[in-house]
Parts: sequence; structure tokens; C-alpha cells
Amino acid sequence: QAQLVQSGGGLVQPGGSLRLSCTASGNIFSIYTMGWFRQAPGKQRELVASITSGGSTNYADSVKGRFAISRDSAKNTVYLQMNTLKPEDTAVYYCNADYARKPLDGVAGYWGQGTQVTVSS
Repeated sequence: QAQLVQSGGGLVQPGGSLRLSCTASGNIFSIYTMGWFRQAPGKQRELVASITSGGSTNYADSVKGRFAISRDSAKNTVYLQMNTLKPEDTAVYYCNADYARKPLDGVAGYWGQGTQVTVSS
């Protein structure tokens, strides 16, 4: 299995930026896709962005043009750059990785510990 360790997050004002990092260890060679989910109080967990081993990316409509997912294969790390943050982005963000060659769905795979992102003035 793989282990995922997240860093980043915190409190930022609307319009500000944050960058989340997720570093994988263990059985990293079989990972096909990695991404970021978020869950806010009273709301369902949603996929924010994902990236495959081939570099294909996918974004939620609500973050397109503001967030960017990227990877550094040499460091086994995926990033989520979050710009022009809005209060609606406030949530706990979780990194997820899966071996399955299909869209990231969060049902299986491995999870990071989560980090709080709060956007407030």
C-alpha cells in the first residue's frame, strides 16, 4: 500500500492563495491517479482535482481557472495550488491515491490525513 502525508493549509483571506502538498511513500510505483477531495460541514465530499500518471488533469467546475494540480514525479509529490480563494472553498482537504486505471472516485485507494483550509476575512 501507499502512505500519503499532506502539508499546507491554514487561514487565508478571500482572494488569497494557498498551496497544498501530498507526498507518497511505500508502494508508489503502482499509483495511477492522485487527487484532492474536500468536505465542508454539512456538505458531501467532492472531488476538487485529480491527475493521472500520464499527466491528465480533471477539475471541479467550481475551481476551474483558480486551482491547479501538478506533480513532481522525482519527489513523489502532488500539489494543489489554490488561487483567488473564496469562502466557499473552506473545507477539510484530503489527498487520495489509487492504483485503479479509472477516474478517481474516493471509494477505494489511500488517503492523506487531511488539512483544514479556511477562507475568511
